[in-house]
Amino acid sequence: MRPRETLTESQDERLLQVRLACPDITRACDLARAFADMVRHQRGYLLLGWIRQAEQDAPKPMKSFAGFLRQDLDAVTAGLTLSWSSGVVEGHVNPGKTLKRAVYGRASFRLLRIRLLTRP
Repeated sequence: MRPRETLTESQDERLLQVRLACPDITRACDLARAFADMVRHQRGYLLLGWIRQAEQDAPKPMKSFAGFLRQDLDAVTAGLTLSWSSGVVEGHVNPGKTLKRAVYGRASFRLLRIRLLTRP
């Protein structure tokens, strides 16, 4: 899924052979590259068109993926358009969840609270 210009000559040749051997792979590869481009360049306004293309003539797994995207279209479009990220929040929440799983059933809530509040 790397940009085509970053592939070596042998990788590009092999990709061409695979694409010629299977039309489904060709279509899936084209759609996956278009989706990756949307994500890399925050082009959420192209999402609905991409979903329509995928639902029309993509292999079944990709059609299913497109259907899931359509179910929450507004949120996915916002995620592909806006520059905001929840990565910082997830970075703070994840260690707490990991600790909770590690001590589940072995420690009281009080100990868990102390460990969370005193972590570096």
